[in-house]
Amino acid sequence: MTENIWDYPASAGHTPDADLTGYKVEATDGHIGKVDKHSNDVGSQYIVVDTGVWIFGKEVLLPAGTIVGIDAEARTIQVARTKDEIKSAPEFDKNTHLGNPEYHDQVGTHYGTTRADDAPVPGTPGADPSTLGRPMI
Repeated sequence: MTENIWDYPASAGHTPDADLTGYKVEATDGHIGKVDKHSNDVGSQYIVVDTGVWIFGKEVLLPAGTIVGIDAEARTIQVARTKDEIKSAPEFDKNTHLGNPEYHDQVGTHYGTTRADDAPVPGTPGADPSTLGRPMI
């Protein structure tokens, strides 16, 4: 079982050698964009989603723990967040945010203390079992 919002849940169907670039990304309430880049670094796994014209070309980083399913055949990724939750995420800028622990903390806090499988992420503020589920934003 995954212990960190920055790791893929075992149930997501991720394989370490998979290239997710170009996959369509679906929020709980519809299509949000496509994967522009991704990281398979253990403990720091994520996808960067180019939202295109949906929110004026904004790129956002989604921790791997928000992913509930990867369909390699359809080249689609399902995430356990709404369009509004993703839209209000801190914007991603590859020149300032790659490898920046403060930005990762900010993104992790934005998406909450639970993974896609609703297990609390140990060691994060508010990782109280009574607060399972997505954060109120």
